Amino acid sequence: MSDAELLDEFSDALWLEDGLSRNTLESYRRDLNKFSVWLEAQHGYGITSTTHADIQGFLAHLVAGQKAKATSTSRAISSLKRLFRYLLRQNKISADPTLQIATPKLPRSLPKSLTEEDVELLLNAPDVQTPLGMRDRTMLETMYASGLRVSELVTLKVAQVSLDMGVTRVMGKGSKERLVPLGEEALDWIKRYLADVRPVLLEGKLTDDLFVTQRGEGMTRQMFWYLIKKHAKTGGLHKPLSPHTLRHAFATHLLNHGADLRVVQMLLGHSDISTTQIYTHVARERLKALHHTHHPRG
Repeated sequence: MSDAELLDEFSDALWLEDGLSRNTLESYRRDLNKFSVWLEAQHGYGITSTTHADIQGFLAHLVAGQKAKATSTSRAISSLKRLFRYLLRQNKISADPTLQIATPKLPRSLPKSLTEEDVELLLNAPDVQTPLGMRDRTMLETMYASGLRVSELVTLKVAQVSLDMGVTRVMGKGSKERLVPLGEEALDWIKRYLADVRPVLLEGKLTDDLFVTQRGEGMTRQMFWYLIKKHAKTGGLHKPLSPHTLRHAFATHLLNHGADLRVVQMLLGHSDISTTQIYTHVARERLKALHHTHHPRG
């Protein structure tokens, strides 16, 4: 696999799994393209042959040759560390050459979140008179009600959902299990989907997957991202979206309505509360905007 193909694969994984914005992805890709070109020019080999000394040499090249700002160098380190962690997980390399490189402290960008009105537009977009429309509505309702990651949603099994208790049992990152409430609205859609739609889509096939395609097979992250874009367009929602749009909305709207940060952390499956705290800034900006709009001295 060429470096270009490898970086394409990595970019797709970042986009689908982490829900990064296009701008962030493009910045990462520029950094990694520079590294690939430098590595080929200096040593004549590709990214999967990178050594720790190569990483140090490239960073020295950035600082000396371009007089890069600290933020630019930090972002380059972050890009490289993400890339090589991914390659290690995919068994494309045997050791991470960035392991001894200090982790940069970058300012975190606020996740883009939809308003509650935006979410209603998206949820109401699927044609629920059709089996696929009913499935899509159920998936969207489930994600907004639970804040699941896309990978958790599309791999959800029937046995993980307790209709009696109104919760789903999720195996998240690091094989950590959590129980997440679904709420009456999402539960109602799941019950209708299980009774009226899933058997039609399966056509006698056997699978544990909760959400299935029209061929009776399990859904994928790519399929879910496609249906989000499709229904956003149908619903007249013209805002930047990512695969995790509804997960971001779930967290932000909970905080807007007074939810405790620790509870939101638990529901999202974050191991570190600092990851969850980013949503408090989104909620605070929303409250400031409301104050400015509606207060006589705003």
